[in-house]
Amino acid sequence: MEKDVLILAIESSCDETAAAVVKNGREVLSNIISSQIALHTLYGGVVPEIASRKHIEKINQVIQEALDTAKVTLDDITAVGVTYGPGLVGALLVGVAEAKAISYARKLPLVGVHHIEGHISANYIENKDLEPPFLCLVVSGGHTHLVKAADYGVYEILGRTRDDAAGEAFDKVARAIGLGYPGGPKIEKAAREGNAEAISFPKAKISDSIYDFSFSGVKSSVLNYINNCKMKEIPIVQADIAASFQKAVIDVLIEHAMKAVEETGIKKFAIAGGVASNGTLREGMRAACEKRGVAFYHPSPVLCTDNAAMIGTAAYYEYLAGTRHGLDLNAVPNLKLGQR
Repeated sequence: MEKDVLILAIESSCDETAAAVVKNGREVLSNIISSQIALHTLYGGVVPEIASRKHIEKINQVIQEALDTAKVTLDDITAVGVTYGPGLVGALLVGVAEAKAISYARKLPLVGVHHIEGHISANYIENKDLEPPFLCLVVSGGHTHLVKAADYGVYEILGRTRDDAAGEAFDKVARAIGLGYPGGPKIEKAAREGNAEAISFPKAKISDSIYDFSFSGVKSSVLNYINNCKMKEIPIVQADIAASFQKAVIDVLIEHAMKAVEETGIKKFAIAGGVASNGTLREGMRAACEKRGVAFYHPSPVLCTDNAAMIGTAAYYEYLAGTRHGLDLNAVPNLKLGQR
């Protein structure tokens, strides 16, 4: 394409209000994130109603800052991309309503984006050589998916969690051992001081689907271990529990991922999502890929969290494919990957 395509992207699926300007899919001109973590920490987790209200307060400021940082105006924008699912319905509605208003007022094409597609697309930003097909493990607070990216915007889900996502399990275990919210970074930090071999927690296997995950069992096992220690007056070593739990989860993620690599023969593997910023997971996955001669990709930690740059990248490829949404676009909290 001769003319640069500038996407104004909006992300508000959970507790980050984010906007970005992305040029030609892979060049991020701005990526502004207003996080609510400090606010929701008071409650031990995300409160949907509070998240929605904060999005309303922040979204205009965040979008203006994204435009100013990119040194562009709405006159320069080619299309508006926005997350419309999955996520918290009230939070999603704020971003969708804002995107539709801008699209209508400025007569700009509107492109709705799947949140998980955004996470997968985050890998394109810093890895300029990455092209489909490749495999991607999406691990976040709400999702654990093992996906084959057959082409831009074309996905096949090989496996998914049957219950808790990996990030949910991290949050619940962190709360149980007194670390608080958000669980992922706190478990990782505590695990550095612990012995990952101290406690043997179970690693679930799903008999009818080799790529599916289940993390409710390991979470329950941690809770049972803590209760047993209390009843028998055995000292609870927080760091050992964190390290052993983290190892149990990461071992399963790597095992399933490498099984998919071996069976599909695809030699490119990526990770994405909030838990993908976990250093132990990154290094374990890197080592497993190197052992098999597989190229390994991952976004920087800031692009693993919910952000709008990844939505702008996904929207760019959807825009090139001809995806357009009307002003009837609505928030879809349980949107399935690949659904239009």
